[in-house]
Amino acid sequence: MGELILIRHGETEWSRSGRHTSHTDLPLTSLGERQARALVPLIADRKIGLTLVSPALRARRTAELAGLASPRITPDLREWDYGGYEGVTTVEIRRTRPSWNLWTDGVAPGSEEHPGETPAQVGERADRLLTEIRRAAESLGDADIALVAHSHFLRVFTARYLGLTTSGGTLFQLATGAVSRLGTEHGNPVITAWNLTLPESLLHTAAPDPAQSPE
Repeated sequence: MGELILIRHGETEWSRSGRHTSHTDLPLTSLGERQARALVPLIADRKIGLTLVSPALRARRTAELAGLASPRITPDLREWDYGGYEGVTTVEIRRTRPSWNLWTDGVAPGSEEHPGETPAQVGERADRLLTEIRRAAESLGDADIALVAHSHFLRVFTARYLGLTTSGGTLFQLATGAVSRLGTEHGNPVITAWNLTLPESLLHTAAPDPAQSPE
């Protein structure tokens, strides 16, 4: 098995303003699209044998602009269901719950369709995905597996990969349009790179969208 390449989607209007976004299917902003294109040089030297992507538009568009071929839509890569906190910022939540912490307290109940997830439920989903990935890796040799998804879920996934509890995800800040890598050292799970991005001043030089290139 190669490494796991974790990619957080590019910026959206809600990620820019700090609003919790799970099922709300927002597009990338213009900056988010530039961030996604800037992923091309950051993963150009990787041998990626499989790409898994969240069903969300912002993740699928990021994978497309990053040049990741034939991504497999993977429902377990969806973001933490924030329930009643969908679209709400941490600052707003703490006006009524001053000590609120997503990683230990979870979220307020939401609708029947989106009731919210507890930290334990998100951790179970990450464990299920890890099992699926390890099974898929058996046929990929030393090729990497790319996961294009969301901040909180990828942080939970990283914690579980490292053998930490779900709340360990609080230790791993993750920017929009960032690349991270998980691997092994002497058989032990490790972080081999974290939160890699191009400086915003260089984003205008990122690879263009092939669909917009002249013939």
